[in-house]
Amino acid sequence: MVYTAHQMLSKMKIHELLQNVIDEINNDILTKQRKRYLKEYKEDLERYISHHPETTHIPSSLELYCDLHPEAPECLKYEI
Repeated sequence: MVYTAHQMLSKMKIHELLQNVIDEINNDILTKQRKRYLKEYKEDLERYISHHPETTHIPSSLELYCDLHPEAPECLKYEI
């Protein structure tokens, strides 16, 4: 059975993703840009895990951003 990237991520846990990112950072054939992106992503994941130690799901890009910038307009929650 072939899984899509989304299906693979939905089965993966956040700690597995973090380990995969670390493994990829250690890959010598990566471009500087890819390594820089992965290092920033790793730091964001680590911060997210430190704020939500009980979580196992992989946060979306918006969740990561809002965790770091809760005051941003796109992260504010309004009661109706």
